Amino acid sequence: MSTYDITLFGLHFKINPIAFTIPIGDGWNVYWYGIIVATGFLLAILYGYKKAKDYKINTDRMTDVILITTPLAVLCARAYYVIFDGSPIHSIKEFFGFSSSSGFAGIAIYGGVIGALVIGSLACFWRKINVLDMYDLTLTAFLIGQGVGRWGNFVNQEAYGAFTGSTFWGMQSNRTILEMGEGLVHPCFLYESIWCIAGFFVLNKISKRRKFSGQIALCYGIWYGFGRGIIELMRTDSLMLGPIRVSSLLSFVACVACAVIMAVILKRQNKKATDKDYTPVFGDETYENTQEEVKEGEDIEQAD
Repeated sequence: MSTYDITLFGLHFKINPIAFTIPIGDGWNVYWYGIIVATGFLLAILYGYKKAKDYKINTDRMTDVILITTPLAVLCARAYYVIFDGSPIHSIKEFFGFSSSSGFAGIAIYGGVIGALVIGSLACFWRKINVLDMYDLTLTAFLIGQGVGRWGNFVNQEAYGAFTGSTFWGMQSNRTILEMGEGLVHPCFLYESIWCIAGFFVLNKISKRRKFSGQIALCYGIWYGFGRGIIELMRTDSLMLGPIRVSSLLSFVACVACAVIMAVILKRQNKKATDKDYTPVFGDETYENTQEEVKEGEDIEQAD
């Protein structure tokens, strides 16, 4: 299906997923999906460079980390999709998308996030960057990339949910009709895009009053995990592990784990602050006790 006829917000769009074709071999198609995802990535990078000084991160070293992490994280996103999609991959060429003009025919954001955290950590150790500070910065930036990138799903007419009665939010296209039948479906890509963009502004604001390194990364896990976990339950194209929606399970686990860790750290910080600010009820108890001990000692000496 080369062109999608889409209805959203009562507006009608006619979109061809292919932006243009590079005349290499039989032709190499460049998709709007890739352009949109790349745009989101670029905006995230620009934000990261602008905010690096606030986290005391050297931008030259950060550049090295980005150059190492980005391509490997994309491969992790591809591998994650292949593992849980269940469709057989017959060759390395097929894994890398060289067997068709479509390139990667399926990636999963969680695979990319996990890969970025693991590989990025190793790169940070190598370039002597505080890992938790880097997490705080990059995960806030991730929300920009994720929020913008989800519109690539709109162009591809994917990441939608079951039928909805909403005539305003509901979406329909020749692809949804072919796969679901007549009716408006939940535009899950839109829900997640809004959730991510809102999360970016929330985390950016919290970062100005950050209490410890890693706090914003934990906030990301709570925010994104909660929203993605719920939105994933609406989707009709979730990656499955038996009867379990993999992304929903991972999202809720991440959300709860990050919330617990956050609560423990904040409780310890509050306890330390309370102990430090302790004021004796009866004045300088240490001084008074010392004076009493000295007086008792003098009385004993006089008695001897």
